[in-house]
Amino acid sequence: MYKMRKQYLLPGILAAMLLCGCAGKDAAQPQEKEVQTEEGAASEKAEDSAAEAVVFEGQDLEGNTISQEVCAGSKLTMINVWATYCNPCLKEMPELGELVQEYDAADFQLIGIVSDVVEGQDEDALAYAAGLVEETGAAYPHLLLNESLYKGLLAEVSAVPTTFFLNEKGEVLDVVVGAMDKTHWKEKIDGLLENL
Repeated sequence: MYKMRKQYLLPGILAAMLLCGCAGKDAAQPQEKEVQTEEGAASEKAEDSAAEAVVFEGQDLEGNTISQEVCAGSKLTMINVWATYCNPCLKEMPELGELVQEYDAADFQLIGIVSDVVEGQDEDALAYAAGLVEETGAAYPHLLLNESLYKGLLAEVSAVPTTFFLNEKGEVLDVVVGAMDKTHWKEKIDGLLENL
């Protein structure tokens, strides 16, 4: 019996670490990642000027529909994929909410994606996610998971939080796996805006 428990303990711990985005000491460094787009894969840094725009559409916590077209409203769109069970995600959300207030909407906008609450499903899970958003002060739109997001933008996401940066055309400029503090996010945002 003990041997059987031990056999499942390590894989369980490793899976939990992956799901919670425990990326270790290099969490603040961008990790190499391929992102699924409508036409294939685009490099994390999107150095190729012919990068394909990411296609997505979903409902936010209030029932509003948001698609990739929202990217045209700002020079830089940050999409933060999080989960209700992820402590690093929840810990960074208050500072992400502060960042939204510090930038002009024409330059920067932020959208969250709640990766463990499915659109049109469990009302209790929806209420719980909405409560977390209110509690953390993350006053920006939060999309609910659906097939479009799952098969598109989130196809290659293996840990939360994962954050995508998109330009006005919806092309992926950068991907960050793991949580960062406000200072590091601000440096990342300012650096990307400077190059747009």
